[in-house]
Amino acid sequence: MELNERAELDTSQVNDLGRGGGSGGGGGMGIPIPGGGGRGGLIGIVVTVLIALLGGGFGLNAMTNGEDGGGQSTGKPLQGCDRSNAQRFDDARCRNLLYVNSIQDYWEKEYPELGKGKYEPTSTNYFEAAVNTGCGQADSGVGPFYCPADRKVYIDLSFYNELASRFGAKGEFAAPYVLAHEYGHHIQNLLGTNERAGQGDQSGPRSASVRLELQADCYAGSWAKHATESKDETGQEALFTSITPSDVAEAVQTAEAIGDDTIQQRSGGRINPDQFTHGTSAQRQRWFQQGYDRGDPKACDTFATDQL
Repeated sequence: MELNERAELDTSQVNDLGRGGGSGGGGGMGIPIPGGGGRGGLIGIVVTVLIALLGGGFGLNAMTNGEDGGGQSTGKPLQGCDRSNAQRFDDARCRNLLYVNSIQDYWEKEYPELGKGKYEPTSTNYFEAAVNTGCGQADSGVGPFYCPADRKVYIDLSFYNELASRFGAKGEFAAPYVLAHEYGHHIQNLLGTNERAGQGDQSGPRSASVRLELQADCYAGSWAKHATESKDETGQEALFTSITPSDVAEAVQTAEAIGDDTIQQRSGGRINPDQFTHGTSAQRQRWFQQGYDRGDPKACDTFATDQL
């Protein structure tokens, strides 16, 4: 994976909230810290990253299915990410900004093909330790997530260290895969898929939650297929100059590392399909790969197949 040093990045797509960022929970639903498997479209959250991955951390699909619950966070714009800074891509904040720019440029072009009108862009909020959102308050233990109520992606960038050290997903392409997955949930929210899935079972091997997560993985794969076609803010420069088969393999490896069955085994428990919320390692790999191979989000309808 090579990033284009000449690319001009759109810093308006990311807010840096800092430590404990946010402006209050408003009417959003709070996040239940001690447990898993909430009802009413609420995915259970726990404080440790290990269990959060299993119960709704990375890949959190719908803490609430309501409209804007208030509590929209505001932060400061990123500094030092313009192309005059030759070392900008040594900074994780700037690298992730480029990933966000690429993902949204892809959906700007692709979303209208789904027949639902124009794509509505949204921002990613960096935070440290804890954050207030339209869905309630969260801490870093939940991993990256998308809040349907305020239509924003949230991430504590230290999550990538946890992903590498605890789960062995050390490749650089793990990060854009994570963000592309979360923006997949934004697409689902715009399409109304989140709301419909919230009416179904939220755990189990064929649950609506699993189907939602696998679809987001597939959407991430479809972005990855076209990532080198994405353009910078000027529309003239590519954002990625190359993405190699080994980069794609890193995304597949990450998908394997965070499957429900793999997480359950690593936590020392037995594999219990009734508690699946995101899909098995094999399923997550397969659906990301399908999105990549087909390069078309229309090939990602996990709700219309019995072959998950």
